Amino acid sequence: MTDNHKKLPVASAEDVEFAEELADEEDKEAQQRAEAADQRATVSEGE
Repeated sequence: MTDNHKKLPVASAEDVEFAEELADEEDKEAQQRAEAADQRATVSEGE
């Protein structure tokens, strides 16, 4: 890992603007993956 990568901020539940009317298939797929990852993370926190 480079020094630049070590300095990158890490955030969870980061707010990102999403416009459904401007989204293409890749955007929609990424949103579904992000929602699934959030659900997995929430379940893992409860263990």
